[in-house]
Amino acid sequence: MPEKTSPHLSKGFTLLELLVVMVIIGMLASFVAPKFFAQIGKSEIKTARAQIDALEKALDQYRLDVGRYPSTEQGLQSLLVQPAGESRWAGPYLKKAVPLDPWSHPYVYRHPGEHGELDLLSYGKDGQVGGSGEAQDIVNW
Repeated sequence: MPEKTSPHLSKGFTLLELLVVMVIIGMLASFVAPKFFAQIGKSEIKTARAQIDALEKALDQYRLDVGRYPSTEQGLQSLLVQPAGESRWAGPYLKKAVPLDPWSHPYVYRHPGEHGELDLLSYGKDGQVGGSGEAQDIVNW
């Protein structure tokens, strides 16, 4: 004979059970979130390094065509738009616009450079000279 259930009994969760589950989920998230966000920071640094490398290769191609790197004043825009008086320019040397770094700051370009023939760098997440971790400068030297 089937067992009868009382009309007052329900098959749902109690508020206490739901609170316990929420606390457990919160504890798990507190352990996982820092590791996840640390990986995002590492990927931004890797992206900046890759973009600096690509810009440096485009600048090398510019130098092969024109005979010298663009001046600091001409900047990275000379990879896209022919500078006035540059008859040997064979660009554009980039398929898209000059990118901003992963933290939405423009890359710094100097020719002549202080550390080599040219300096190409990002000031990192903080946009300031120096720093460590995600705020460290990412450079081509």
